Amino acid sequence: MIGFERGLAAAKGLFLPAFTAVLLSGCVVGPDYQKPLLAMPASWSGQKTAKPAQPAQLSKWWQRLRDPELNALVEEAVAGNLDVATARAKIREARASYRQSVGALLPSADGSASATRNRAAATSSDTSASETYGQYQAGFDSSWELDLFGANRRGVEAASYGLDASEENLRSTLLTLVGDVGSNYVQARGYQSRIALARRAAASQRQTAELTRTMARAGTATAADVAKAMGQASSTEATIPSLEASYAEAVHRLSVLTGRPPATLVERLKRGTPIPAPRLPIPTGIPADILLTRPDVRMAERQYAQSTAKIGQAEAARYPSVSLTGDISTTALKLGDLGKNSTIGWSFGPSLSVPLFNAGQLEAAVDVARAQRDQYFIAYKASVLTALEDVENAIVSLAQEGIRDGKLASSTKSYADAAQLERTLYKAGEASLLDVLDAERSAYSAEDSLLQSRVSIATDYIALNKALGGGWNGAIDTARPEVVDVATGPRLATKTQ
Repeated sequence: MIGFERGLAAAKGLFLPAFTAVLLSGCVVGPDYQKPLLAMPASWSGQKTAKPAQPAQLSKWWQRLRDPELNALVEEAVAGNLDVATARAKIREARASYRQSVGALLPSADGSASATRNRAAATSSDTSASETYGQYQAGFDSSWELDLFGANRRGVEAASYGLDASEENLRSTLLTLVGDVGSNYVQARGYQSRIALARRAAASQRQTAELTRTMARAGTATAADVAKAMGQASSTEATIPSLEASYAEAVHRLSVLTGRPPATLVERLKRGTPIPAPRLPIPTGIPADILLTRPDVRMAERQYAQSTAKIGQAEAARYPSVSLTGDISTTALKLGDLGKNSTIGWSFGPSLSVPLFNAGQLEAAVDVARAQRDQYFIAYKASVLTALEDVENAIVSLAQEGIRDGKLASSTKSYADAAQLERTLYKAGEASLLDVLDAERSAYSAEDSLLQSRVSIATDYIALNKALGGGWNGAIDTARPEVVDVATGPRLATKTQ
């Protein structure tokens, strides 16, 4: 009874300090993160303030280009793009890091066992015989670092913010991907239209050259006139190879964006279709919306939060740390004796570690963390300004290109009418060849500029949606690994290649 009371008193002596340490583990050091409040413009420049701004329609914005082939390519790119696969892997890495950080808050335990056969020399003076015996041991060790000043909890907090940032990185990658697919597809269709135009213009100019040749035989035109007409047709045909090369590059890029070899889409996109035309105008919301819709801005904010939590980790290293350790073991000469009271030993108790002198290294580590936090805060502010700039530029470009397109459409019609009239007058002998060639050259140049403007409108539309934060908002499987390992359990080693 007396022994039991002494044991109880000893347990109380160990339990009370441990319980006090657990209570203190609710303490944290370092700054608590607060989401920054940034001053934002009330509206976009040129936006009428009389009406409340309509929120941007970012969901599947590429479908408003009304091109089924583009819709299919976007889905294929999301499924097969390698940058997206890398971003998914980074999310899996961040999740694993988060689980590691959470595990640091909990106790750890290890078990051990051993069996040895020993031989010892006999101690009797009248014999030289030796003694052989077996020894068996089993044990259980555990430890728990009490998070007195929140170092581990700050680590969990930082890992959680890091996981958020990795998810925003995936969204940012998808936003860039969808925009790149759209831009390259529009460019490809634009080059196809310009190639077709160049061929039509060259064919028309060849007809003019043949007419001039006929007139030269009749004595109403000269050999120089024939050479000039043939030269203009050849000059127009000379633009086709460079357009073909640019078209091929756009198709190759589209193939790679979908995660396939460059020539995969050549046959599929060979048949030309019109340049995609968006439905305009589109609502743009208010500038403050980009804080919620732009994934790069949200990722920068999460990285800023993560760097703030790391200050607490560095600060906690300057304070004492306490660990609880314990072990229980049993050792016997016979296997059947393991677990008997006489073979059991145990120990339990706290250990304290106090940083006394480190030449200012721990304080410097805190300063490093604070400086890094400031850098991430500046990066966050810079990402917001860049987002605002992107939207403003895209709004202006789209609006001005719309005006330019209208003027070019009028110019194209006028030059086409003029070219037709000059050819008619030339056949009747009432106009010079120079007038015909000039009119044909102007008509071709005007229509080519109009096609390029149509491409620019679609490209500016894509840029505006990207700037507003429009990307892929469908489901993405981030749990499936790219490489699936097999036969990872214990096995005989084999020679590697």
